[in-house]
Amino acid sequence: MGSILIKTEIPGPKSKEIAKKRERYVASPMNPSLAPFYIKKGHGAVVEDVDGNRFLDFTGGWGCLIVGHTPERIVNAIKSQAEKYIHTDFTAIPYEPFAELAKMISERAPGDFEKQVAFFNGGAEAVENAVKIARGATKRKAIVVFDYAFHGRTLLTMTMTHRVMPYKYIFGPFASEVYRLPFPNPHYNNLKVGDFEQELKDTVYPEDVAAVVIEPVQGEGGFNVPPEGFLEEIRRVTEKYGILFVADEVQSGYGRTGKLLAIENWNVVPDLITLGKSIAAGLPLSAVVGNKKYFDALPKGSIGSTFGGNPVACAAGIEVLKMIEEENLLKRAIHLGEIIDKRFKEMKNKYPVIGETRGVGAMRAIEFVKDRKTWAPDSETASKVIQESLRNGVVLAGAGIHRNVIRLLIPLVMTDEQLNEGLDVIDRAIQAVTG
Repeated sequence: MGSILIKTEIPGPKSKEIAKKRERYVASPMNPSLAPFYIKKGHGAVVEDVDGNRFLDFTGGWGCLIVGHTPERIVNAIKSQAEKYIHTDFTAIPYEPFAELAKMISERAPGDFEKQVAFFNGGAEAVENAVKIARGATKRKAIVVFDYAFHGRTLLTMTMTHRVMPYKYIFGPFASEVYRLPFPNPHYNNLKVGDFEQELKDTVYPEDVAAVVIEPVQGEGGFNVPPEGFLEEIRRVTEKYGILFVADEVQSGYGRTGKLLAIENWNVVPDLITLGKSIAAGLPLSAVVGNKKYFDALPKGSIGSTFGGNPVACAAGIEVLKMIEEENLLKRAIHLGEIIDKRFKEMKNKYPVIGETRGVGAMRAIEFVKDRKTWAPDSETASKVIQESLRNGVVLAGAGIHRNVIRLLIPLVMTDEQLNEGLDVIDRAIQAVTG
């Protein structure tokens, strides 16, 4: 017996009833974009809606659930902490879970130097504070980002993000001193790894740049993997000009690629790393971890957040790291990634509409194109495959600047049987959509 069970139309009658409340009272731009049903409960990789339908969740709460829905040990840690105290603000009345999780992250982050951690609430807040830290430490203003990047939705991080709709739209004017460079992509540009330094110098005076911010594997941009040597070249150039290298690991971090941090797949040590999403099993928590000297360069009280590093979230975060290590989830990510890679390649051989399959570890995606020679993006097919998969019990997320990519953000606790069951649904969906 599989994990998927569809008993009603999707959405079912109870979900439709709840949707009336949402349509009346929830801000319309926050309309659910993936699942039209309403969850009743979730465990591991399976969610059940209010009508009794069961789905495989291949989105993991937009990448927040590396350890799956409601893992018992984390639920117990949350309950235990909530019974003691829920909030004080660490800068008002400090507490041990904040310091303990900072210690655990510092010890596991790459770099042969003394490290410290600052906690915040969400990924965009972490990225914004990484920029503040870089500017404060270097006394420079310019920030360099890349094509296809996604860094958040605040004014600054929205400026750093590439895609216009729906993230930038008419929300300008944007932040100043943010410069975008091309990301090497053989389908869209001819940029070579060694071109980076000249591209930088042609765009902004290097001695004015505080930080280069890059996702080791791009998330929202389409799970784009940098070509061999590119991250190393960025590190070489940033060191040459005294620029901080900031790795945005909000989506790629916490085991998804088979390493705790995706940057560990390359011979690169960042100055600062931003973390979020899966850091606390779905509770709001994010972090900046990096070289202590950059934090020491800032005045006391210059960074912070009322709810950042909430004790309940920190208690969950401590247990997430223990769970990753004690349950061998990094090894699990590699194993699941091998299954996905094999199945995606088989699909590519069957369906000409799949232009490429790519990724690292369990962080995998397929890109849909109208023609493999012109590489014209096929967002319509990608959207139809997502909808067809949903009707048959698998929740999927799109990605890519042209919305023609399907990405997998699966919980690493997913079983082989569940993964293959979901991949079967995707395979049949592509067949149904393409005829």
